[in-house]
Amino acid sequence: MTDFRSSAQYQTTLAQLVKKLQSDFSLPAVIGISGAQGSGKSTLAALLVQQLTLHGIKAAAVSLDDYYLSKVQRTQLAQSIHPLLAQRGVPGTHNIQQAIKDAYAVLAGEAVTLPKFDKALDEPAAPLPLQQLDILIVEGWCVGVTPQTEAELAMPVNTLEASEDEDGRWRHYINAQLAGPYTEYWHLLKSLIWLQAPNWDCVCRWRARQEQQLWQQHGSGMTDIELARFMLPFQRLTQAGWQQMPQRANSIITLDQQQNMTLITGR
Repeated sequence: MTDFRSSAQYQTTLAQLVKKLQSDFSLPAVIGISGAQGSGKSTLAALLVQQLTLHGIKAAAVSLDDYYLSKVQRTQLAQSIHPLLAQRGVPGTHNIQQAIKDAYAVLAGEAVTLPKFDKALDEPAAPLPLQQLDILIVEGWCVGVTPQTEAELAMPVNTLEASEDEDGRWRHYINAQLAGPYTEYWHLLKSLIWLQAPNWDCVCRWRARQEQQLWQQHGSGMTDIELARFMLPFQRLTQAGWQQMPQRANSIITLDQQQNMTLITGR
């Protein structure tokens, strides 16, 4: 498959985003990139950092994933709140207070030490060196997603919710996290870019491709059965993003099934 990053449409979109980020607000700033798993968020964030740096802007990217709690911390959540919180991924499994602290530091012109998370080991890794930034780009699958209504929470969206969260306790906890510290974090974003994937089946295929790369790089990863189970907790808020982001995002990039960009809009 042709590398979508080398396409003329991708390069044009990248240039448009760089221009928009330079003109839409004052610095320092924190920018969000949201999109389903495998949609190309980290790639876009890295290329934006590269281009902004060429324009003399001190920029860096961090993934919301880099703020994941350790296995021990998630085990404690699983024991005290709900067993499903042992798996990393959903709001409530991040050190969101650290993310907020880092964002405030960037906005105050202070140097920051950004975290890293090793997904192969499922544990936090050594952080990056202290750096001074004009723009911090934070990318994540649920960045910008807002809480759901009680009616939306009532109905399970898949077999996992139906069988392992029958009383809705897990999804209500996630929703409360979204309504609290995560919303505080989203409010610090001066711009939000959304990568719009075609559908859930496509997202699962893209994520499977990422897992194949992990196997190639580290010699370890999830089996197909494990990955299918791993994806289920992400389905609800990914689908919520498709409903919410058209009204929330400042820039929308529409992707086809091969991750080719077919449209960019902005407000």
